[in-house]
Amino acid sequence: MSITLAQAQKAIAAAVAHSGKAETKMNIAVVDAGMNLVAFAREDSAWLGSIDISIKKARTARGFDMDTGVIGGLSQPGGSLYGIEHSNGGLITFPGGVPIKDASGNVIGAIGVSGSTVENDHAVASAGAAAVG
Repeated sequence: MSITLAQAQKAIAAAVAHSGKAETKMNIAVVDAGMNLVAFAREDSAWLGSIDISIKKARTARGFDMDTGVIGGLSQPGGSLYGIEHSNGGLITFPGGVPIKDASGNVIGAIGVSGSTVENDHAVASAGAAAVG
C-alpha cells in the first residue's frame, strides 16, 4: 500500500499550517512507498536551496523507515551507520524527514521538510505525517 495524492496533499496542508504557526517558510515534499515524489509545496520566499534537501529528507525517511534525525544519530563517527549519507545518491541525516504511516501502522510514504532550524523542520514534518495516520 502506498500514500494517495489526497493523503499527500493532506500532509502538506497540515505541514503548511504548522509552518505558519512557527512563522517559517518551508519546502515540503511527500514521497510514496517506493520513494517517488507524490506532492511538493514551496511556500512563498522559502529557500531555493532547501528544495532538494526536503525531497532527500523524505526519501531518506522512507528508505529506512525512520526519522532522519535518528539516522543522523546512528551515522556519527563510531556509529553503526557511519558514512551512510554517501549511499543511495546522497542521504540527508539530520532532522526533518518523517515516515508516514496509515491507521494500521504500515509505512505508506514519508514527508521531508526544509527551510528553518532542524527543530522546526522536524516539528513541521511530524505535523504533516500525523495528519495522515
